Amino acid sequence: MTMKRQAAELGRIRTGYSRPNPKPNGRPIPVKSKTFILTSHSREYIAAAAELYGGEIEQWTPQGQPVAQWRVVTEATELRAILPAGDPLDQANEKWTAGGCERRCDGVTEKLSGRPCICLAQYGDDWHERKPEEVCRPTSRVGVFLPDLPDLGVWRLETKSYYAADALAGGLDTVLQATGGRGLLPVRMWIEQRKAVRRGKTKQFQVIVVVPSLPKLRHALSGPISTAAALDPASLDRPAIEAAPAERPDYLAEARACRTADDVIGVWHKARAAGHGSDELRDDLKAIAEDISKGIDPRTGEVGDQDDDGDDELGPDDEGVYDVEVLGEGDEPVGDEPPAAPARSSWPTAAQPGSGARR
Repeated sequence: MTMKRQAAELGRIRTGYSRPNPKPNGRPIPVKSKTFILTSHSREYIAAAAELYGGEIEQWTPQGQPVAQWRVVTEATELRAILPAGDPLDQANEKWTAGGCERRCDGVTEKLSGRPCICLAQYGDDWHERKPEEVCRPTSRVGVFLPDLPDLGVWRLETKSYYAADALAGGLDTVLQATGGRGLLPVRMWIEQRKAVRRGKTKQFQVIVVVPSLPKLRHALSGPISTAAALDPASLDRPAIEAAPAERPDYLAEARACRTADDVIGVWHKARAAGHGSDELRDDLKAIAEDISKGIDPRTGEVGDQDDDGDDELGPDDEGVYDVEVLGEGDEPVGDEPPAAPARSSWPTAAQPGSGARR
């Protein structure tokens, strides 16, 4: 319950490197890089970074460490990354020696000893202008996801610049104010060269700027976004894709396949329920229903059952027998009156069959 959960660290993002000092006993000389540098214990990660951001893969041993790593000085002046949920920024004034971290201070209290800020007590408010070996250095660390590189884990960005610490904290505070740290947020990071004049002297320095990478400011200030939007921020500004309309059934073909006028009425009710009940369709279905009531096949236009030669007269079968109906006693003889027409099917009041021509 007291352990701090965090993603695995796959590598580090740096903004500088050191070159050998020409003096035999001199310390390595720090060099500011105009592009991002990625380092890792895994050659696979650095190879993927070199392919994505440019640069040459090289083996490299960090100062004061015995284990070699891999490094690529990329050609990228800007990185697209994703901030994990929570507060990804860790800042403290730290002083390191060969034996490890000697001081870790929040500007008020030195955490390892519990004493008030030692640098402030010794050198006053401008303590950060002293030489690095004399005082703590403002150290800022932030872990980000690089979504186009392999595996799930963070790349740690670390800087020991006083000015960069201020700029980095300000940018991330704006981000956290919008999201509350409750979700992922895409960001852009770039190295920016700046200068400041202090006591008549111009000091040049570089900072890492971190801003939300979203199409509009309102997206950055409207709260957490989905994981899909974090991976593809441009989707937040795309219009929603309307669903394709459903294919309209062929109601006339259904009606012509019906055997009774009631079945045709059922087709009409189906069309109305689907929002397809036009006056034209109603008239067509009425005509088909009337044809069926009159014994006309709406598919062919033929009346009743006919032989292929069109002869309606019934003849004897092979044994000379006629297929006729014989009336027994008590049956009423067939008179000269034609049989009554079948009763009309019940259409809705607004759709009673009219005299429309069959289509």
